[in-house]
Amino acid sequence: MSTQDRLIESTQALLWERGYVGTSPKAIQQRSGAGQGSMYHHFSGKPDLAAAALRRTAEQLRGAAAADLDAPGTAYDRIAAYLRRDRDVLRGCPIGRMAQDPDVVADPQLRAPVEETLDWLRGRIAELVAEGQATGEFAPAPDPADTAAALVAVVQGGYVLARAANSAEPFDRAVRGALGLLAAHRAA
Repeated sequence: MSTQDRLIESTQALLWERGYVGTSPKAIQQRSGAGQGSMYHHFSGKPDLAAAALRRTAEQLRGAAAADLDAPGTAYDRIAAYLRRDRDVLRGCPIGRMAQDPDVVADPQLRAPVEETLDWLRGRIAELVAEGQATGEFAPAPDPADTAAALVAVVQGGYVLARAANSAEPFDRAVRGALGLLAAHRAA
């Protein structure tokens, strides 16, 4: 792995664990095994490195979600696969957590990958709901964009509930509830 990749990977992990303020250049260097000169050779500073790390995290998250959402099967099955995907629930979402970080939200360069990823996810789920409506799998009543927003909110809120309870059960319960509501809109 290149020094640049080690720096990005270390920053990804630290941002998820500690947030932006808690991710110091010294901690990044220690975790990556890279020196200060190497860090500043590849990146102009912490904001530039954090932006690269967030972009990579966003790409990875979109790839994992797409593996479920773009797989064969009915629209319901693909959405269910995404919602039920194996996750480290107690750690939370590496992108969703950044949406709660005031330093990330305040910086357009840092916020962009977070916003783009959540927009992409809502859009992709809305496409599946619309596809299900077009094929007669879902009733025409639920608005695809509203349904997608609710499903993304269930996942993100489920992480928060799980972390607050120090248990994956609230997340699992939220997913089961969301799937029950979605199933209620399946055509007979």
